[in-house]
Amino acid sequence: MINKKNLGRTILAGTTALLLALTAACGSSTSSTSSETVTDGKLTIATGQPAYTPWVLNNKPESGEGYEAAVAYAVADQLGYKKSDVKWTRTTFDSAIAPGAKDWDMNIQQFSITEERKQAVDFSPSYFNTTQAIIVKSDNKFAKATSLNALKSAIVGSMSGTTSATVAKADIKDDIKLYNNNDDAVAALSSGQIDALVVDTPTAVNMVNSGQAGSNGKVLGQIANSEDKEGMGIVLPKGSKLTSKVTKAINTLKENGTLDKLQKKWLSEYTELTVLK
Repeated sequence: MINKKNLGRTILAGTTALLLALTAACGSSTSSTSSETVTDGKLTIATGQPAYTPWVLNNKPESGEGYEAAVAYAVADQLGYKKSDVKWTRTTFDSAIAPGAKDWDMNIQQFSITEERKQAVDFSPSYFNTTQAIIVKSDNKFAKATSLNALKSAIVGSMSGTTSATVAKADIKDDIKLYNNNDDAVAALSSGQIDALVVDTPTAVNMVNSGQAGSNGKVLGQIANSEDKEGMGIVLPKGSKLTSKVTKAINTLKENGTLDKLQKKWLSEYTELTVLK
């Protein structure tokens, strides 16, 4: 004779065991398929729009030409991604370092590493430590300035949210004009709306050499002691699974001399300039 009470217990126990097994299986499946990148098997890297020489040549990061484009592919290689596995996208500077979800895995566009920014995003170690420089027009009354003090009465401009703007305010004057991007800032210089523009030194040299600063733009000099102590880091979403791997990749590229070689290839002409105190 079947004991209905025991049968009920047996069925309940079996059902519970089955549910636990299914739950465990689902959890295991979710864990095994969870990707460390926004697109499985691909590494999505963001940069600015436009991206400038010498960081990216011809606004084409996919070419791997230019210092940051080359660094990005070197990091991707360290992470095990082939060049064909890298996808490029574009973002604004400010949105990249704002809190919140991201649709990219890494972002590289001359982000200075700061404690404030670390509250919202992750950073790799520095891949370059740059100085800040000043661009003027050669026919401007400040074109022969030999000190920062001589620029106190100048209308100074810089890109909002950058180390360049911070240095300009601290070392030249607090009242400066701020622009959303370097395109707008250099256009203001070219059109005479500002007397002097503060940007990182490689960008300053390129703006002059390319004619972007106008036919008579010139680099007045580097700002003394303006080297970015923390340096420029690759930005990753806060808590990214890739942060430790990208950190290891940058450290490896430093140790094996790759970063030095890339700096000599892409940045050598941007280091020997007058220093303004």
